[in-house]
Amino acid sequence: MSNTNYQELTEVELRNYVKQHPEDEDAFQHYLSIVRAKPGWVKVSTPEQSLAEFQKRIQANQHTS
Repeated sequence: MSNTNYQELTEVELRNYVKQHPEDEDAFQHYLSIVRAKPGWVKVSTPEQSLAEFQKRIQANQHTS
């Protein structure tokens, strides 16, 4: 869609680019691949799964504080 080389952008630069160019699907997909590759990333499909994950993380945080 554009001539932007996504590989050369930092994650922050790419996130900002995606915010400014929401129509650039290639940039968005590249950003998602970076985010999904990070450790600790969890895919949820329902609000219930999201709530369960938040609760699990809150409990884990309380035990380390």
